[in-house]
Amino acid sequence: MLKTEFPKLGIRPTIDGRRRGIRESLEDQTMEMAKSAAKLIESTLKYPDGTPVKTVIADTTIGGVREAAMAKAKFDKENVCGTLTVTPCWCYGSETMDMSKNLPHAIWGFNGTERPGAVYLAAVLAAHTQKGIPAFGIYGKDVQDADDKSIPDDVKEKIIRFAKAAFATGIMHNKAYLSIGNVAMGIGGSITDADFFQDYLGMRNEYVDMSEIVRRWDEKIYDPEEFKKALAWAKEYTPVGPDVYNEDDPNKFTDEEKEAQLEKCVKMYMIAKDLMDGNTTLEELGYKEESEGHYAIAAGFQGQRQWTDHFPNGDYMETMMNSQYDWNGIHAPHVFATENDSLNGTSMLFNYLLTNTPQIFADVRTFWSADAVERVTGTKLTGVAKDGFLHLSNSGAQTLDATGDEKIDGKPAIKPFYDLEEDEAKANLKDTRWIPANIGYFRGGGFSSNYVTKGGPEGMPVTMSRINLVKGVGPELQIAEGYAVDLPENVFDAVNKRTDPGWPSTFFVPKLTGKGAFKSVYDVMNNWGANHGAISYGHIGADLITLASVLRIPVNMHNVDEDKIFRPRSWASLGTANLEAADFNACKAFGPLYD
Repeated sequence: MLKTEFPKLGIRPTIDGRRRGIRESLEDQTMEMAKSAAKLIESTLKYPDGTPVKTVIADTTIGGVREAAMAKAKFDKENVCGTLTVTPCWCYGSETMDMSKNLPHAIWGFNGTERPGAVYLAAVLAAHTQKGIPAFGIYGKDVQDADDKSIPDDVKEKIIRFAKAAFATGIMHNKAYLSIGNVAMGIGGSITDADFFQDYLGMRNEYVDMSEIVRRWDEKIYDPEEFKKALAWAKEYTPVGPDVYNEDDPNKFTDEEKEAQLEKCVKMYMIAKDLMDGNTTLEELGYKEESEGHYAIAAGFQGQRQWTDHFPNGDYMETMMNSQYDWNGIHAPHVFATENDSLNGTSMLFNYLLTNTPQIFADVRTFWSADAVERVTGTKLTGVAKDGFLHLSNSGAQTLDATGDEKIDGKPAIKPFYDLEEDEAKANLKDTRWIPANIGYFRGGGFSSNYVTKGGPEGMPVTMSRINLVKGVGPELQIAEGYAVDLPENVFDAVNKRTDPGWPSTFFVPKLTGKGAFKSVYDVMNNWGANHGAISYGHIGADLITLASVLRIPVNMHNVDEDKIFRPRSWASLGTANLEAADFNACKAFGPLYD
């Protein structure tokens, strides 16, 4: 995991600046609101390393410009990634607001009758809109008594949703996306767009040729002691499985050649980590430059075809990078895209930073209607999959944490590493086969992970997302909440044989709304913008919508309930009859966060 200093969320208690009794009567209540918000955020959210997030409160309440400037000076020193302003009363809006354009902002105005917190909220949000600095408005539905120190549930939900987006934005900022190689097989998402990363995410792009892996193989630029440990572990926990592809191929690899390929695959995994994170051991070996890494929070590997026509494929490396268990035990995953699909890698990154859970990278491969299933297998689908499903599968690069062996309340789940049990991690490995690669696809050999995601009787809740770049518009985000489901054994056998029997599979059923792209499962497939999707545990569509609005990325397709959608108040100034049209208009009007 990349070692970095995590950002904090700044909390700004604003107050009516009039002295001689007014301000003085509000000091304690205002500061208590700030402390309550801080406690809520710090007790609810965690950084990717599992530690509680941190907030920082302004030293004084903010009644005017001087105190606003003092708060900003403190926040600048504390690496603040966003601000939450809180108040129970009227304040002077443009004098107390945070004028930082490149940070997300939210304002919580206390709903009480004694002091007009709602009036301040409306006034300061209008100032934000007028100045082109969008801010989220938080206002409870029910009136509270003046001495009520509790935070209503609807307010809590919005504070946490905003905080998640702010921390995700801050954690990405100034990090890198590392391309190992270039464009894979003409895939659009592999054409890494530096302007997108710079303007929308505040990230830089780093690049190394795939030959760097060969150089580090040949010159032994890796930790030799760790490699011994890693290879022994790999032979025990990721043994080479049955060859389902090449038994009759005269060019098939011998057992000795497969063992040599496994050694290379293990080294590839180690080298990829070193490239992203750096490794102090390399400095001890005399490789100071290589030891520093590329400060990459996400990466991708081109692989096909210039690599895979000659060397073992990248599936083992990609799978293990996205997983949470290896010879060093349980650990945080990396975000690593196959075929260097940087847009899918970014979608995985968004999902990861909102959940701290490892991500599935998959081809959105096939729509199976209920009629087609019945025609091919004679079985009528029932339950969650009764209207058909999408088969999500790639050549073996998705996280091992998606087998369904991890449990929350006894149901299949994907956990963050700090909640993962050792027996669950080992069960993931036990339920995964490592299939020698089809040498028709991968002439250099290698291995594909092979398992089926278990959804359980109710299906595992998951969200599939994807960023696409549109000429003349910029990035757009697609979101589909749904469920990973189990199939009857005979249906799985038929589907698997028609696709690829050696690859991992997740069978996905999106939630249908009866309109637009979610009229049917077919319509979801038919409107998906690319050949890949990023799949996260949980229904996180609302969190993704909030994050996208912070970054000014419009959402062109989603099935999130309208009452869960939380965007800056400025969006309402661009239309309320059609929320998605307003989203596009607002993102265009305000422009990328870092542009």
